Amino acid sequence: MTENESSQCEFVTKDLVVRLDMSLVGDVHAIDPAVNAIMEIVGQMSCGKGKEFEIETAVRESLANAIVHGCKQDPERTVNISVGCDEGRGMIIVVRDPGSGFDPSKLPNPVEGEQLFSESGRGVFLINRLMDEVRFRKGGAEIWMRKG
Repeated sequence: MTENESSQCEFVTKDLVVRLDMSLVGDVHAIDPAVNAIMEIVGQMSCGKGKEFEIETAVRESLANAIVHGCKQDPERTVNISVGCDEGRGMIIVVRDPGSGFDPSKLPNPVEGEQLFSESGRGVFLINRLMDEVRFRKGGAEIWMRKG
């Protein structure tokens, strides 16, 4: 699917029950407070009920990747996250970073060979397993995740 094709990750803004837009500095210490604020809102939305673990893990991993790889842990750079809930379609989370992106198809499989012993490199794998739909846009500098 190309970036311009429509997908299930496309939501109509007027149908979103709650919308949160937040910016974080490119510092890993900004992750916990942001995740806590997002999960507080998720807990209030019916489309997040019973899916909190999956959503929290995906949010945490996507923010970590955006800060470490997209911002290069530079507190002068920012990561943006948007969270919305459509009762009929589920929750959508979009994380954008200022980096040059990456090609997700070129990531090594973290559950094969020497990758099993690596201390990192499982974030995208986990996100893909936990969310119902994942799309990378803007050359990998933006990730759209949906949990229905």
